[in-house]
Amino acid sequence: MAGKAVSKAKALTAVQAALAAEHAAVYGYGVVGGKIGEDRRSEARAAYDAHRARRDELARTVRDLRGKPKPAAAAYALPFPVTDAESAVRLAAELEDRVAGVYSDLVRASEGDRRRSAAEALRDAAVRAVRWRGESVPFPGLAERSARSTASPAPPS
Repeated sequence: MAGKAVSKAKALTAVQAALAAEHAAVYGYGVVGGKIGEDRRSEARAAYDAHRARRDELARTVRDLRGKPKPAAAAYALPFPVTDAESAVRLAAELEDRVAGVYSDLVRASEGDRRRSAAEALRDAAVRAVRWRGESVPFPGLAERSARSTASPAPPS
């Protein structure tokens, strides 16, 4: 029985981390949407909507695991200034890389339907990253994590 409690706690921690990443992605896509070119605006909107849907799904999963979903931060620190369409595209690719990394952890910490859903989210983020970047990476969600840190809430002003 103790092993099951540890497994549930591990799953809840991983789901909360994925929820936090989705909160950051939703925020980041708000920034992307403000600077992206007209030619890619619908792509940015679709990604924004996908992250909102995953965020809401993860909040339900946290509650199903008898946890309290962590709320979004008021603001998030961006990894670099987003001043034009080119930097907006770079941010979108970065957001997807970061989300993929968190979902790889959730795949590891889950089983059954939750694991399948996390693997789908990892795949979706990897595909969006390729579309934004124009090229792929060998192991989406894994290789990027060693070289980059995750988005964090901005310090209070």
